[in-house]
Amino acid sequence: KLGGGDVFKGFELMCAMPFAEARKLVTHPVACVDCHDPKTMAIRVTRPGFLNGIRAFKKSQGVENYDPNSMATRQEMRSFVCGQCHVEYYFAGDHKLVTYPWAKGLKIEQIEAYYEEAGFSDWKHAETGAEVLKAQHPEFEMWNQGIHARSGVACADCHMPYIRQGAVKISDHHVRSPLLNTERACLTCHPFPAEEMKARAELIQDRNAALLDRAENALVALLDDLRAARAAGGPERRLEAVMKLQRRAQFRVDFVNAENSTGFHAPQEAARILAEAIDYARQGQLAVVRGR
Repeated sequence: KLGGGDVFKGFELMCAMPFAEARKLVTHPVACVDCHDPKTMAIRVTRPGFLNGIRAFKKSQGVENYDPNSMATRQEMRSFVCGQCHVEYYFAGDHKLVTYPWAKGLKIEQIEAYYEEAGFSDWKHAETGAEVLKAQHPEFEMWNQGIHARSGVACADCHMPYIRQGAVKISDHHVRSPLLNTERACLTCHPFPAEEMKARAELIQDRNAALLDRAENALVALLDDLRAARAAGGPERRLEAVMKLQRRAQFRVDFVNAENSTGFHAPQEAARILAEAIDYARQGQLAVVRGR
């Protein structure tokens, strides 16, 4: 309506509005029409941010003008409709266009490279002066690196498992954690007791949480050392190199922290990212020490 029938024009105009003004135009944040065609009930993608983002991602893979609504499989669409919102994004340019940073790929280092090329930072750290990134909620990106995605399992398979209503099989629209519904969410594929499947998932999450704690501690130690070095009047050129390491470490810690599966969507990928975060943080500390 805002774009006079042009969804993308309306999207651009709304992105440029102050939030309080744009909020007046919204009645429901998420509704049936976001994921379903109101005439046919077919699954569809409607969010311009995702349509632009997935087109850029597919172009990086050599596929031009990708349109998920006409080119994706139904199983892919059962994840794409979730990926409309559960993603990393930023506000690009003066008009604050909601943009998914996927033009180089979906992995964290590819997203980071995109931001580096764009010269983008979310904010400046008040204590260290580093220009850093703030991850949003990159579930779609992280899920894409995991075994379920590689096996063709969609978001809806686990978070909206099929149920029967009479003679009809439908996706359960009580969207929730699979751990609250293990029998239908997990046992369709995994021939093990529900208690075992839940225990497996929680073990992954416990290990991820412990590794995240260690990464956060390493990052905080770097922040303290960098702040002390700045207070002592350390050379700006040396501090700039340390701030770059802070940016890398902090984005990785935040990427895993903001992603809401506690590592389960891609356990090895989450562990790799946190290991890199610890490494970058410790590299930064060593650089501070060597420069004294």
